[in-house]
Amino acid sequence: MSLATTTRPGPTERHARVAVGVLFFTNGALFANLLPRYPQIKAELDVTNAVYGLAVAAFPAGAIAAGMAAGVLIRRFGSAGVAVAGTILTGVWILAAGLASSFTVFAVALFLAGAMDAITDVAQNAHGLRVQRRYGRSIINSFHAVWSIGAVTGGAMAAGAIALGLSRGVHLGVSAAVFAVAALVARRFCLPGREADRADDPADGPAGDASGAPGRAGSAGPGRGPRTSWVLGALVLIATAGALVEDAGSSWAAVYLSDALHAPVALAASGFIALVGAQFVGRLVGDRLVDRFGQRAVARAGGLLVAVGMGVSLAFPTVPGTIAGFAAAGLGVATLVPAAMQGADELPGLRPGTGLTLVSWLMRLGFLFSPPVVGLIADATSLRTGLLVVPAAGLLVVLLAGVLRTRRG
Repeated sequence: MSLATTTRPGPTERHARVAVGVLFFTNGALFANLLPRYPQIKAELDVTNAVYGLAVAAFPAGAIAAGMAAGVLIRRFGSAGVAVAGTILTGVWILAAGLASSFTVFAVALFLAGAMDAITDVAQNAHGLRVQRRYGRSIINSFHAVWSIGAVTGGAMAAGAIALGLSRGVHLGVSAAVFAVAALVARRFCLPGREADRADDPADGPAGDASGAPGRAGSAGPGRGPRTSWVLGALVLIATAGALVEDAGSSWAAVYLSDALHAPVALAASGFIALVGAQFVGRLVGDRLVDRFGQRAVARAGGLLVAVGMGVSLAFPTVPGTIAGFAAAGLGVATLVPAAMQGADELPGLRPGTGLTLVSWLMRLGFLFSPPVVGLIADATSLRTGLLVVPAAGLLVVLLAGVLRTRRG
């Protein structure tokens, strides 16, 4: 029986949903305010593409290092409090990265910002799932769509700050302060208590989940075998391919447009904005497309869109074409990570949550290794060649999408 028939959201749940949406918005906007500043920072630090790539990789490295601490903090302080504290500290370290006067300070600040961002991400998702259980139906995708709106807003804020000639200190200081206040206000409307207080989660337990699907007790089902391991590995690669494409937009779009294609600094921010904007559109329509065509078909179409869109834009480089290519890439990867996570969570022979945890953790390797790999290729050849990893990731998804679910019914 669907839980939507037994649980109705009241004012507390609706307010909490808005509050979690605010937290997702601030999380997307904070880091996006820094990304269009990367070309200026790289130029002032006077580093090579490889060194720049290593510095940028400090952000996902910090996320990997701190990711496992999120659960302990959430159990001790509650997901809402951890999400708000993480938001504030993320803003502080992003400001420090923007003001860095040396490679070391820049890398350390990004490492700490990445650590705080990872903790914030886990905490806000944990609280979003608490709210979802109270709703009795799936609403988690809407939060990720709001994150995309925040990322677009943050990128637009940065482009506007650059066009107005604001210094990085003023721009990022205002950004950190505004979103810290927003997070503190949102905290007042989050659900009370900590994750140990499960009485507020009527969907928890073996009876069912937020979609009305049967629950799983323990590790029921066939034992884990070679096929399960193969499918899990393929799902990790699909999620990592999606992460790699996202990272190419965040770490290299502005640099490529400004350095290789000589776009004005303010316009160079459009590559990243186009990617996350198209990703947001994909997340809005993704659920309906998956219901109609199945995850497998949607993922294959998305991978093909990434491969063709970015492949053509790199083969025939122009500023408008490159921005369109990044938009195609964002649209193509919109549903990949959720599809891989759902597939991993439903694998037989694994304890509930094991597959999801493995995919989430290993996916961060894409964010860790992508910047230095692209940087090394760029220094050896050109950044245009280094960005060929994006269409290659799209082709990988096309090849591996067979492990995903087909249309139901």
